[in-house]
Amino acid sequence: MKKEVIELTVLIPCLNEEKTIGTCIEKAFRILHENKIHGEVLVIDNNSTDHSNQIAKEKGARVLRLKEKGYGCAIRYGIKKAYGKYVIMGDADDSYNFLEILPFINHLREGYDFIIGNRFKGMIEKGAMPFSHRYIGTPVISLIANILYRTNIGDYNCGLRGFNRNKMLKLDFKCTGMEFASEMIIKIAKSKYKIKEIPINLYKDGRGRKPHLNTVRDGFRHLHIILKGVFCYEKEDLSFFKK
Repeated sequence: MKKEVIELTVLIPCLNEEKTIGTCIEKAFRILHENKIHGEVLVIDNNSTDHSNQIAKEKGARVLRLKEKGYGCAIRYGIKKAYGKYVIMGDADDSYNFLEILPFINHLREGYDFIIGNRFKGMIEKGAMPFSHRYIGTPVISLIANILYRTNIGDYNCGLRGFNRNKMLKLDFKCTGMEFASEMIIKIAKSKYKIKEIPINLYKDGRGRKPHLNTVRDGFRHLHIILKGVFCYEKEDLSFFKK
């Protein structure tokens, strides 16, 4: 595919997801084809050691390999390399169903800069979210961030998001790990971008192994970024966020 401006990039960060990456790509292409959306599927392979890279290419995705590991690194790189006017990002573990992303596309077309899913307002399949994440971690992080940044987002940690790519390129993202999810929203809120939250469904992932997320470590990193960002009052100060 030539480097051209297309309407949508479905961005999937991937680290050793050979069991599910193929299914995610198939669903992404299906939603594009069925709705006649001029788009691409971009996989940022975060230096996988299994067959994820090969499977993604066989399924027709554009695959870029990134040696520097980290969720934030993969998403930041993907935003820069995406061809789409809009980007919808989601995990490679099949916990988010790419066949259900049409509302994201429609709201982006309406002029919203950032769309984020809310798993608590949709359906959470049994076993899809640990008790500590569902009733403690994510609600507490979301509550604190909403108070500090005057946002109204009920699920700060939701990984299914859509956004205007050019708007994101204007933000100086710094975080490399899972805490990037919070940094992204904080900087979007500070920049007065138009935000919309919509209900989504969460499914039990198909990996059959432990997730990359470290509950305690990543939880504290999210909280650290949220509290640290309080001291940045102007858009020009957003570079305050560091790795």
